[in-house]
Amino acid sequence: QNINLLRLFLLECILSGIMSVKGKKVLHMDRNSYYGAESASITPLDDLFKRFNIPGELPASMGKGRDWNVDLIPKFLMANGTLQSQLVRMLLITQVTRYLDFKVIEGSYVYKGGKIYKVPSTETEALSSSLMGLFEKRRFRKFLIFVANFDENDPKTMEGVDPKTTTMRAIFQKFSLGQEVIDFTGHSLALYRTDDYLDKPCLDAINRIKLYSESLARYGKSPYLYPLYGLGELPQGFARLSAIYGGTYMLNKPIEEIVMENGKVVGVKSEGEIAKCKQLICDPSYLMDRAKKVGQVIRVICILSHPIANTGDINSCQIIIPQNQVNRKHDIYVCMISFAHNVAAAGKYIAIASTTVETNDPEKEVKPALDLLEPIEQKFVSISDLYEPTDLGTESQIFISRSYDATTHFETTCDDIKDIYRRMTGSDFDFAEMERKKQDIFGDAAE
Repeated sequence: QNINLLRLFLLECILSGIMSVKGKKVLHMDRNSYYGAESASITPLDDLFKRFNIPGELPASMGKGRDWNVDLIPKFLMANGTLQSQLVRMLLITQVTRYLDFKVIEGSYVYKGGKIYKVPSTETEALSSSLMGLFEKRRFRKFLIFVANFDENDPKTMEGVDPKTTTMRAIFQKFSLGQEVIDFTGHSLALYRTDDYLDKPCLDAINRIKLYSESLARYGKSPYLYPLYGLGELPQGFARLSAIYGGTYMLNKPIEEIVMENGKVVGVKSEGEIAKCKQLICDPSYLMDRAKKVGQVIRVICILSHPIANTGDINSCQIIIPQNQVNRKHDIYVCMISFAHNVAAAGKYIAIASTTVETNDPEKEVKPALDLLEPIEQKFVSISDLYEPTDLGTESQIFISRSYDATTHFETTCDDIKDIYRRMTGSDFDFAEMERKKQDIFGDAAE
């Protein structure tokens, strides 16, 4: 069974790796000359200046251009390899971790009243946090104990809560938690992008908060990991995996036409030749007539000569600005990495602010985040359209991915991967089954 994947950005690379080991013959074509496409890590730094049409030579204060690997779409990985931590589990199952080295992100913060505070996610942190008053701390501590002990298969742990019908709003009311505590719990621990979750059954939110706490417990500083040398290492790792199992990669390959017969894809035409296929996975840019625009994201890449203030001079962190704190409908995200991750020159830091666009002045929308980063040595502003497919692809056998959202974690991307897998194969991606077959599938490669 032949599958043709267009554009080598992370989502397609993961899918190509999975499909290769499942015995499908994969050809991966990319119009670009580098791995990652819109989720690439740009090096040298001179190329980033050119990409954003910033004239002149690279400033001497930036050091050597080759010392930089700047992510265009930065995201962190949740550390714990449980069912909910989807990308980490995919990395472990497929053994792509053989090609990567990770470093723990040193802190996770939430914005309140113009200041940032460390996110409390354990009973001890809840009692010591300056984010809440004394009585609120005690109520939040009880809430965290309830979440930690909650087991959907053991009614004794539920305290009268029905995980399928009780809403998360009702859970917060049960523990008399105020709006600001609800904000950082829902958006910085459970990592929801909006407040829609409040009126849905509580089980998903409880599992998300558990995942955060378990991931934090694994390393202590934060629940997040980041690959050394940038996110560009991830698609390259899955590219190597696919190659082990017979996958073929072609960079710098222009796409002239998607060839169809009787409403189904049969091939891709490039430089006068047709590569035949039975299924095709691509991002929306290759087939705009089969995708619709659903919004925009603004991302501001900032180069700093200092760590972010009020973080204890750490070399990396995430900051989430909940929507209600800045009178918005969507959260604002900040992630910072540095020379400690081999992505910047010595003494330099890279901070990226992102959010879903709501007005005609997107840069003003991220101002609360940029104010936290001052002074900023250089910034690069991009506004990207968000697209999603207009059909499932089951008839045409063309499966289109969704654009990357503004979040600074990979969970929504993994949801898209599982959705495409389901549409392609007619069955859900089964983590447990893949783990059972792990030795049979990867044994030779592991040796």
